[in-house]
Amino acid sequence: MKVHQIKVDFLVTEQIKRYVYVYIIEGKRCYLIDSGTYGSEGIIEDYLQSIGRSVSDIRGIFLTHAHPDHIGAAAYFQNKTKCKIYASAGERRWIENLDLQFEERPIPNFYHLAGKSSVVDCVVADGDCIDLGEDFTVQVLGTPGHSADEISYIIGGSAFIGDTVPVSGDIPIYVDKKGTLESLRRLEELSVAHTFYPAWDKTYTREELRVKIVGARNIIGMLEAATAAVRKEMPGENLERIAPLVCEKVNMPQLMQNPLFKMTIKGHLESCQE
Repeated sequence: MKVHQIKVDFLVTEQIKRYVYVYIIEGKRCYLIDSGTYGSEGIIEDYLQSIGRSVSDIRGIFLTHAHPDHIGAAAYFQNKTKCKIYASAGERRWIENLDLQFEERPIPNFYHLAGKSSVVDCVVADGDCIDLGEDFTVQVLGTPGHSADEISYIIGGSAFIGDTVPVSGDIPIYVDKKGTLESLRRLEELSVAHTFYPAWDKTYTREELRVKIVGARNIIGMLEAATAAVRKEMPGENLERIAPLVCEKVNMPQLMQNPLFKMTIKGHLESCQE
């Protein structure tokens, strides 16, 4: 098995530049871990040609979660190659119905990034083991938090972890604080993997992952303390007011550049009420 990493740059808005990594897993046949944004089809096809493969070699797409930068090219490859799409039950509803996703999670440039709805052929869940015959076996690990039912995939000694780990220096986006912390613990204790492939950072060794997880916990703890302090100082304030105040409290006004950061603070507010 060989792992190929492809960087896909995209714009959420003219001011918000992002990127995501798509992975090609090359065995006798090829599989994608996530598919990038709509429009990244050409980048993936060109890369396949550069390694002596073609789009017809793609047999499956393993989606970590349903956000636009992960599913954008999935419908294209599904229609062109008849490859199977694998995803969790909790993410399926957004993958198969983009209008529903936009209604529940509107972001700028949504349809330009998300492309078209696709059909999930194989619903997978934590603990599943998918036998791909002559190629390899894929183990499924539930790692929710960033998204409601995000999953990671373990192939051999490699773990493809999507957006599970908030990265220091980036904007932390997660909908479930407790879920994120539990997923970090599960990755930290994942003894079968020695290389970790995130969607928005470089590849980690096991030791590098541990360092990243410490940083992620620090970020979550800092936001938790700041949210609790703002809520105590200004009881009854709504999310629209609290989120920028949290940014001021942690001296990181740049966090508000991404409108999705408010969902992170919403998750902290909900945890305070439990």
